[in-house]
Amino acid sequence: MSAPRTEADPWFQSLFAERIGGANYGKGTAIYKFEKIKRAKRAALAAHPERKLLDFGIGENDEMADSIVREALKREVDRPENRGYADNGIQEFKDAAAAFMKRVFGVQLDAVRELNHCIGSKPALAMLPACFINPGDITIMTVPGYPVAGTHTRYYGGQVYNLPLLEENGFLPDLKSIPAAVRKRAKLLVLNYPNSPTGAVAHRDFYREVIEFALQNQIVVIQDAAHILLTYHGEPFSFLQVEGAKEVGVEVHSLSKGHNMIGWRIGFVAGHPKIVQAFADVKDNCDSGQFMAIQHAACIALNHDEIWRRTREKYRRRLQKLVDALNRVGFRARMPGGTYFLYVRAPRRAAGRTFETAEEFAHFLITEQSVCCVPWDDAGPYLRFSVTYQAQDEREEDALMAETVERLRRLEMQF
Repeated sequence: MSAPRTEADPWFQSLFAERIGGANYGKGTAIYKFEKIKRAKRAALAAHPERKLLDFGIGENDEMADSIVREALKREVDRPENRGYADNGIQEFKDAAAAFMKRVFGVQLDAVRELNHCIGSKPALAMLPACFINPGDITIMTVPGYPVAGTHTRYYGGQVYNLPLLEENGFLPDLKSIPAAVRKRAKLLVLNYPNSPTGAVAHRDFYREVIEFALQNQIVVIQDAAHILLTYHGEPFSFLQVEGAKEVGVEVHSLSKGHNMIGWRIGFVAGHPKIVQAFADVKDNCDSGQFMAIQHAACIALNHDEIWRRTREKYRRRLQKLVDALNRVGFRARMPGGTYFLYVRAPRRAAGRTFETAEEFAHFLITEQSVCCVPWDDAGPYLRFSVTYQAQDEREEDALMAETVERLRRLEMQF
């Protein structure tokens, strides 16, 4: 039911598309949880200016791109041949991405047909549903997770089937639990490993199960590999390393996490040539490509594996320190398989209070202790701590861990 128009509404209020709320657009009172966190952080800083905010909620790298990448960008910016539209990407970037996939994962890709650049993985995940979803179709999404592909599925009149990631299953989805009626209407299965926010990694046997599931049910797989280079149990492992993967889907890569290129907006989609072509066609009608100077600089990043290896070791070190700190105050934390996130069950009681949800406890933590983390209640009450906090060296890291232990220990948490 539409809300009645008020004098404050613009004349076009009733023209907003139903996908963003229709005539009710802008009138809702619901607040997205990340906005709630931002507001709570501001309130905590205002109420306790003397108390440092310990911010484990940030989900983006705290370090600039490597100097050799920045220097490359500076050079390329001044080249007149880079001034124009890039459309679906320069061949040099595709060649560098294909060489990267071969060198790091042993995956052979046709740099012309099986790979295309994207302006970061988020737009790719938004555009891929446009290649497949008609009204009534289903996209299977794991939760908790990154919602963009699901949002755009709904934009096209499709539906989302949420597949919970449970701790007892190693935070891998139970594909056998998906009802036959859902499998019949599903066109896409969206995965994300290493998984944000749980930190779980997927192994070869799981991907084999995914490939068999996709072939049996005629469902296309989209594997979001944004955190793949931040893998700690063994070397990074790509979905495309598994026989048959290219037959059923694509993998979406980003330079944001492993190469410290947050904000540069550069990545690539790789896999089945027909899916890559469909993505490129949709993309060609959405943007005109990333600035060519950025693509050239990204080639430098892709050619230097020491960049992501150094980034991985930094976040591995910080995660291990955080695991140790949280375990000292009662959490049951374990080193994640990947990402720069630590996903832990929220306490039921703390400081003599009972908490029904992770969101309740997270808000209490910011307000009362100026400690910020992100709550997830999609598949049980969990908290996500990120190790992308600001710290210049290990001394500052250790001081932050000591302060975290001091503040949390006094809460006497019960789980």
